[in-house]
Amino acid sequence: MLVLSLVGVVLALTVGALVLASAVVASQKARTAADLGSLTGASAIQDGAAAAAACATARQVIRANAAATQSCSSDGSVVEVRVTVRASLWPEPAVARARAGPER
Repeated sequence: MLVLSLVGVVLALTVGALVLASAVVASQKARTAADLGSLTGASAIQDGAAAAAACATARQVIRANAAATQSCSSDGSVVEVRVTVRASLWPEPAVARARAGPER
């Protein structure tokens, strides 16, 4: 009986750790996609692209990093994006926001 209880506890801890790891990985992917997307958009604006074209470029990079774009906005030469990534075992998606451009 003691061995069965111990196996149950170890199994519960393992499942909990896997669920938590899933959320952490999704969060990291979301932050990376948001950072890269905002940097790409700001770089496009620095190269002379319009705000809409910069956001289109940012969306491509975000999609290439397995994330979904929630919003993209440009204020002058600053690009701000918000992205989501679905976690495989966590019920809520990971959300990240990033902003890139010259310092004000």
